[in-house]
Amino acid sequence: MKNYIIEFIGTFFLVLAIGLTGNPLAIGVMLMVMVYMGGHISGAHYNPAVSIAMIFRGVLSVKEAINYILSQLAGAFLAAIFVQWVGGSVMQIAPSSTASVLQILAVEAIFTFALVLVILNVATNPKTEGNSYYGLAIGFTVMAGAFAGGGISGGAYNPAVGTGPILVDTIIGDGNTLSNLWYYLVGPIVGAIVAAYVYKLTTD
Repeated sequence: MKNYIIEFIGTFFLVLAIGLTGNPLAIGVMLMVMVYMGGHISGAHYNPAVSIAMIFRGVLSVKEAINYILSQLAGAFLAAIFVQWVGGSVMQIAPSSTASVLQILAVEAIFTFALVLVILNVATNPKTEGNSYYGLAIGFTVMAGAFAGGGISGGAYNPAVGTGPILVDTIIGDGNTLSNLWYYLVGPIVGAIVAAYVYKLTTD
Protein backbone atom coordinates (compact mmCIF):
# COMPACT_ATOMS: atom_id res chain seq x y z
CA MET A 1 0.00 0.00 0.00
CA LYS A 2 2.82 2.44 0.81
CA ASN A 3 4.07 2.18 -2.77
CA TYR A 4 0.71 3.21 -4.15
CA ILE A 5 0.40 6.13 -1.72
CA ILE A 6 3.79 7.42 -2.84
CA GLU A 7 2.86 7.03 -6.51
CA PHE A 8 -0.33 8.99 -5.86
CA ILE A 9 1.51 11.79 -4.06
CA GLY A 10 4.33 12.08 -6.57
CA THR A 11 2.01 12.17 -9.57
CA PHE A 12 -0.25 14.66 -7.82
CA PHE A 13 2.56 17.16 -7.31
CA LEU A 14 3.96 16.63 -10.81
CA VAL A 15 0.59 17.43 -12.40
CA LEU A 16 0.08 20.28 -9.94
CA ALA A 17 3.34 21.88 -11.08
CA ILE A 18 2.34 21.45 -14.72
CA GLY A 19 -1.12 22.91 -14.20
CA LEU A 20 -0.17 25.86 -12.01
CA THR A 21 3.03 26.94 -13.76
CA GLY A 22 3.45 25.32 -17.16
CA ASN A 23 7.12 26.16 -16.64
CA PRO A 24 9.51 23.37 -17.72
CA LEU A 25 12.05 24.33 -15.07
CA ALA A 26 9.48 24.15 -12.26
CA ILE A 27 8.12 20.88 -13.66
CA GLY A 28 11.58 19.30 -13.85
CA VAL A 29 12.50 20.44 -10.35
CA MET A 30 9.22 19.17 -8.91
CA LEU A 31 9.73 15.79 -10.52
CA MET A 32 13.31 15.69 -9.27
CA VAL A 33 12.38 16.31 -5.64
CA MET A 34 9.47 13.86 -5.82
CA VAL A 35 11.83 11.22 -7.23
CA TYR A 36 14.20 11.75 -4.33
CA MET A 37 11.25 11.68 -1.95
CA GLY A 38 9.81 8.39 -3.14
CA GLY A 39 12.50 6.57 -5.07
CA HIS A 40 13.49 4.35 -2.16
CA ILE A 41 9.87 3.42 -1.46
CA SER A 42 8.01 2.90 -4.73
CA GLY A 43 10.69 3.48 -7.33
CA ALA A 44 9.12 6.88 -8.04
CA HIS A 45 7.56 6.11 -11.40
CA TYR A 46 4.77 8.73 -11.34
CA ASN A 47 4.07 7.72 -14.93
CA PRO A 48 2.14 4.72 -16.31
CA ALA A 49 4.59 4.46 -19.22
CA VAL A 50 7.43 3.95 -16.72
CA SER A 51 5.44 1.33 -14.83
CA ILE A 52 4.74 -0.53 -18.08
CA ALA A 53 8.46 -0.47 -18.89
CA MET A 54 9.16 -1.91 -15.45
CA ILE A 55 7.04 -4.94 -16.34
CA PHE A 56 9.40 -5.64 -19.24
CA ARG A 57 12.36 -4.90 -16.98
CA GLY A 58 11.09 -7.51 -14.52
CA VAL A 59 10.76 -5.03 -11.64
CA LEU A 60 6.94 -5.11 -11.43
CA SER A 61 4.33 -7.79 -11.96
CA VAL A 62 1.35 -6.95 -14.14
CA LYS A 63 -0.87 -6.77 -11.05
CA GLU A 64 1.51 -4.40 -9.28
CA ALA A 65 1.81 -2.25 -12.39
CA ILE A 66 -1.98 -1.95 -12.64
CA ASN A 67 -2.14 -0.74 -9.03
CA TYR A 68 0.69 1.71 -9.71
CA ILE A 69 -1.13 3.06 -12.76
CA LEU A 70 -4.44 3.44 -10.92
CA SER A 71 -2.65 5.36 -8.15
CA GLN A 72 -0.96 7.61 -10.71
CA LEU A 73 -4.21 8.30 -12.55
CA ALA A 74 -5.97 9.15 -9.28
CA GLY A 75 -3.18 11.58 -8.34
CA ALA A 76 -3.29 13.25 -11.75
CA PHE A 77 -7.08 13.54 -11.69
CA LEU A 78 -7.21 15.12 -8.23
CA ALA A 79 -4.35 17.47 -9.09
CA ALA A 80 -6.25 18.69 -12.15
CA ILE A 81 -9.33 19.30 -9.99
CA PHE A 82 -7.17 21.25 -7.52
CA VAL A 83 -5.72 23.34 -10.35
CA GLN A 84 -9.23 24.24 -11.49
CA TRP A 85 -10.29 25.09 -7.93
CA VAL A 86 -7.38 27.37 -7.08
CA GLY A 87 -6.74 28.72 -10.57
CA GLY A 88 -10.29 29.23 -11.72
CA SER A 89 -9.79 27.55 -15.08
CA VAL A 90 -9.66 23.96 -16.28
CA MET A 91 -6.21 22.56 -16.93
CA GLN A 92 -5.83 21.60 -20.57
CA ILE A 93 -3.23 19.35 -22.18
CA ALA A 94 -3.22 19.82 -25.93
CA PRO A 95 -0.81 19.72 -28.88
CA SER A 96 -0.07 22.56 -31.26
CA SER A 97 -2.87 23.16 -33.74
CA THR A 98 -0.30 23.17 -36.54
CA ALA A 99 1.33 19.84 -35.64
CA SER A 100 0.37 16.74 -37.59
CA VAL A 101 -0.77 13.51 -35.96
CA LEU A 102 2.54 11.86 -36.80
CA GLN A 103 4.55 14.77 -35.39
CA ILE A 104 2.58 14.72 -32.13
CA LEU A 105 2.95 10.97 -31.68
CA ALA A 106 6.63 11.06 -32.62
CA VAL A 107 7.46 13.78 -30.09
CA GLU A 108 5.54 12.01 -27.31
CA ALA A 109 7.18 8.68 -28.14
CA ILE A 110 10.74 10.00 -28.56
CA PHE A 111 10.91 12.00 -25.36
CA THR A 112 9.19 9.26 -23.37
CA PHE A 113 11.77 6.89 -24.83
CA ALA A 114 14.53 9.18 -23.56
CA LEU A 115 12.94 9.49 -20.12
CA VAL A 116 12.39 5.76 -19.66
CA LEU A 117 15.85 4.84 -20.94
CA VAL A 118 17.39 7.30 -18.47
CA ILE A 119 15.31 5.89 -15.61
CA LEU A 120 16.20 2.31 -16.46
CA ASN A 121 19.91 3.13 -16.59
CA VAL A 122 20.25 5.45 -13.61
CA ALA A 123 17.69 3.93 -11.25
CA THR A 124 17.54 0.18 -12.03
CA ASN A 125 20.93 -0.80 -13.42
CA PRO A 126 23.13 -2.65 -10.89
CA LYS A 127 26.18 -0.74 -12.16
CA THR A 128 24.66 2.58 -11.03
CA GLU A 129 22.99 1.27 -7.88
CA GLY A 130 23.14 3.66 -4.94
CA ASN A 131 24.06 6.73 -6.98
CA SER A 132 22.99 10.17 -5.74
CA TYR A 133 22.26 11.76 -9.11
CA TYR A 134 19.31 9.70 -10.35
CA GLY A 135 16.73 12.33 -9.37
CA LEU A 136 18.65 15.06 -11.18
CA ALA A 137 18.98 12.96 -14.31
CA ILE A 138 15.27 12.16 -14.40
CA GLY A 139 14.10 15.68 -13.59
CA PHE A 140 16.40 17.26 -16.16
CA THR A 141 15.26 14.81 -18.84
CA VAL A 142 11.65 15.86 -18.34
CA MET A 143 12.62 19.54 -18.22
CA ALA A 144 14.57 19.27 -21.48
CA GLY A 145 11.72 17.37 -23.12
CA ALA A 146 9.21 19.99 -22.01
CA PHE A 147 11.35 22.78 -23.43
CA ALA A 148 12.07 20.93 -26.68
CA GLY A 149 8.75 19.28 -27.51
CA GLY A 150 6.11 20.92 -25.34
CA GLY A 151 5.16 23.42 -28.02
CA ILE A 152 4.56 20.60 -30.49
CA SER A 153 2.84 17.78 -28.63
CA GLY A 154 1.87 19.41 -25.35
CA GLY A 155 4.82 17.73 -23.65
CA ALA A 156 3.03 15.14 -21.53
CA TYR A 157 5.35 12.13 -21.99
CA ASN A 158 3.14 10.52 -19.40
CA PRO A 159 -0.32 8.94 -19.84
CA ALA A 160 -1.37 10.13 -16.36
CA VAL A 161 -0.47 13.74 -17.20
CA GLY A 162 -2.62 13.45 -20.29
CA THR A 163 -5.50 11.45 -18.83
CA GLY A 164 -6.16 13.23 -15.51
CA PRO A 165 -6.56 16.78 -16.86
CA ILE A 166 -8.43 15.61 -19.97
CA LEU A 167 -10.95 13.70 -17.84
CA VAL A 168 -11.48 16.77 -15.65
CA ASP A 169 -11.90 18.93 -18.75
CA THR A 170 -14.44 16.46 -20.09
CA ILE A 171 -16.41 16.40 -16.83
CA ILE A 172 -16.39 20.07 -15.78
CA GLY A 173 -14.90 21.91 -18.75
CA ASP A 174 -15.81 22.18 -22.38
CA GLY A 175 -14.42 18.76 -23.25
CA ASN A 176 -12.47 20.03 -26.24
CA THR A 177 -9.35 18.10 -25.25
CA LEU A 178 -10.91 14.62 -25.14
CA SER A 179 -9.94 13.94 -28.74
CA ASN A 180 -6.28 14.44 -27.75
CA LEU A 181 -6.27 11.66 -25.16
CA TRP A 182 -5.08 8.93 -27.48
CA TYR A 183 -1.90 10.86 -28.31
CA TYR A 184 -0.88 10.72 -24.66
CA LEU A 185 -1.62 7.03 -24.38
CA VAL A 186 -0.17 5.67 -27.61
CA GLY A 187 2.93 7.86 -27.94
CA PRO A 188 4.32 7.43 -24.41
CA ILE A 189 3.51 3.72 -24.17
CA VAL A 190 5.22 2.97 -27.50
CA GLY A 191 8.24 5.02 -26.45
CA ALA A 192 8.45 3.25 -23.09
CA ILE A 193 8.26 -0.25 -24.57
CA VAL A 194 10.95 0.54 -27.15
CA ALA A 195 13.14 1.97 -24.37
CA ALA A 196 12.74 -1.21 -22.33
CA TYR A 197 13.89 -3.33 -25.27
CA VAL A 198 16.80 -1.00 -26.05
CA TYR A 199 17.86 -1.16 -22.41
CA LYS A 200 17.81 -4.95 -22.51
CA LEU A 201 19.73 -4.97 -25.80
CA THR A 202 22.44 -2.62 -24.55
CA THR A 203 22.94 -3.96 -21.04
CA ASP A 204 22.64 -7.75 -21.29
